[in-house]
Parts: sequence; structure tokens; C-alpha cells
Amino acid sequence: MRPEPTCPRCGRTVVPPNARSADWTCPVHGAVLPLQPPASPSEEGLAVVRSRARVPIWLPWPLPMGWLVTGFLHAGDEHTGARAAAVALSGPGLTAGPADLLLVAEEVGVGLGARLAGLRGPDPGPGFDEGPAHAKVHAEGRPVPLWSVDAGPGVAVYAGEARGRWLWALLWPAEAGALMADQFQFIDLREPGMVLDLPFGAPCPRLGDLPAV
Repeated sequence: MRPEPTCPRCGRTVVPPNARSADWTCPVHGAVLPLQPPASPSEEGLAVVRSRARVPIWLPWPLPMGWLVTGFLHAGDEHTGARAAAVALSGPGLTAGPADLLLVAEEVGVGLGARLAGLRGPDPGPGFDEGPAHAKVHAEGRPVPLWSVDAGPGVAVYAGEARGRWLWALLWPAEAGALMADQFQFIDLREPGMVLDLPFGAPCPRLGDLPAV
């Protein structure tokens, strides 16, 4: 049986639209965009997210040496479109052992990035962008400053804004946050004519075991 959509903010099962409400409803957070089950790390999985995405599907390109695309997430349905999209990547860390990177683009208030970071609010929170940026990436050639966000143990979290949407970068283990010093070049996989030979790996377990907050 295919898993049911859940709340992107807390993981609870959501009630689909019905005669009383046109929204998907969480018993705690009210009207939300439904978080769909993870899409497989494949061209087919990417096609599902791309067909619905109303936010960028960011991918560092070229990929870091030895890294693979390991899954996709999106929040929304066929009517709302995907207002949050996440790409999972896995590869060798800077120290011993593997590392995971999740890139999330989402509209304000969706809450997927914050949940992945272990935060209770839907967004990074006030004051996160005070002072100099802690990292910088380039999204389609434009510089995007990112600030470190205090998050749960074992994860490094950076957040900023690109194309009027939140951009989150989450890395496990926390030491892998040093990878952000490389100033990644991001491309949007929604762009017309985007033909890439993406290397896919086994599904990232972090997509199927999201934290409950």
C-alpha cells in the first residue's frame, strides 16, 4: 500500500480535501501542503517532481567527486503544484565515512526545511541572517548568501533566499558542513532542455525517516 501524504511540518497524517474544506488539514497545524512519499532516485522519480514543481529543483553541478543523487521529495498535490522540492545527495565526506546533503527550495511557511533541521517553526526564525553570511553558493550564476542555522544534533544547516523562496542546505554528519566552503554552483532541474546524465544511487534513508517535531 502506498504511504499516505503527511504534514510537512510534523509528519502527522493529513486529512484530504472534502466537502467541509478545500485544504489538506493537519490536526496540529491546520491547512498545509501535503508531503508526498519520497520519489525514487531515478529519471522517473525526477519526472514526477519536475511535473509538479513550482519552486526550483536545485542541484549542484557538476556534482562533487563520488557523489550520487539519492532521492527526491515534494510537498503539494496535482492541484496546488509542488511548493517545496528537495533533492538528496550522498557521497564521501571530508572525514571518514559517508555524508548526505539535502537541498530544499520552498515557499515561505511550508515548513519542510525547518522540519528536516529539527526546528518547530516553519521557517529559519528571526535573526538567522544577522551578520556576515557563513557560506555562499551560486544559483544559476547569481550569488546566494547562506547563514548557519542552529539545529538539531549531528546536522549542519544553512539557509538563505534564492528566487524569492527559501533555500536550505542540510548536511549529515555536522562535519560535512565544511563542504559548503566549496561555493557550489546550483542549476534548476526544471529548466527546459535540461539533459544531464545524472548518477543515481540507493535511496537516501533520511527521506523516509524524517524527524517528528
